[in-house]
Amino acid sequence: MYKVGVIGDRDSIIGFRAIGMSVFDTSDAVQAGEYLRQMVRENYAVVFITESMAEGNLELIRELRSQKLPAVIPIPSITGSTGLGMRQVRESVRKAVGMDLFADPNEK
Repeated sequence: MYKVGVIGDRDSIIGFRAIGMSVFDTSDAVQAGEYLRQMVRENYAVVFITESMAEGNLELIRELRSQKLPAVIPIPSITGSTGLGMRQVRESVRKAVGMDLFADPNEK
């Protein structure tokens, strides 16, 4: 059976426990990477990870994107977004359709 989990600092992720997700509390990017590897071994289907922890593990996340599971989804922390999640969505859409659908037409 597949599971859903979340990695990040306690204040940002504690609410996910209330909806039945496994919660991995850390403010250390190295430990976040260890948790992510553990979740891969334990057949997690979806892993939400705070953007600050994801930024410290971009190489591992890129490797995991070539696999079917888990889907690794960066989410903002309680302190706000770094923009990583949106950048990754833009990149995925650009690869899929060949253009940036999120581009501001006024940007040059």
